[in-house]
Amino acid sequence: MAISIDDIKKLRAMTGAGLADVKKALTEAEGDFEKAKELLRERGLAIAAKRSDRETSNGCVLVKSANGFAAMIALKCETDFVANGADFIALTQSILDAAIAAKAADIEAVKALDINGQTAQEAVTQRSGITGEKMELDGYLTLEGENIEVYDHMGKHTLCTMVQTNKPAAEQGHLVAMQVAAMKPVALDKDSVEQKSRLRSS
Repeated sequence: MAISIDDIKKLRAMTGAGLADVKKALTEAEGDFEKAKELLRERGLAIAAKRSDRETSNGCVLVKSANGFAAMIALKCETDFVANGADFIALTQSILDAAIAAKAADIEAVKALDINGQTAQEAVTQRSGITGEKMELDGYLTLEGENIEVYDHMGKHTLCTMVQTNKPAAEQGHLVAMQVAAMKPVALDKDSVEQKSRLRSS
């Protein structure tokens, strides 16, 4: 059967898959959207499985604070080309938004969150199938309470920090968050530094 360009655009918007992949899936599914989505999902799983031994040395790190809960999340991939892509960043943001809304406690809870009718883990796997790169959620940190400041270094989504102060101090908290990004401290105070770190610095 003939597949219209409107149907192709609709499924592409729903899945984020490439035009050629969407057209092929719709043709095989004879226009059945649910069946086509399942075909795209299965192909994504197959591609992701083939890439499972690859190294993910690039990615996107985002941070957000809302309603007394802050979280930072990292979605990793193989190349900076994919990491800098608008779709990849948007996926990371949608997962972070869902985590903030649910006040997810840990990475396993994040992976199970609903992202447009599928789990966050399934959304990552599907995106992996579309790009042909291995992807993995690798890092999730939270802070809860008042007086939290967050910082995305230069807005590049590669280095983020969170700082919580014991009283309202937005400007100072922001400056500390920037300093943390710049200096990469290993502890809050000298008593918290591991002995081996003290020896190296002495």
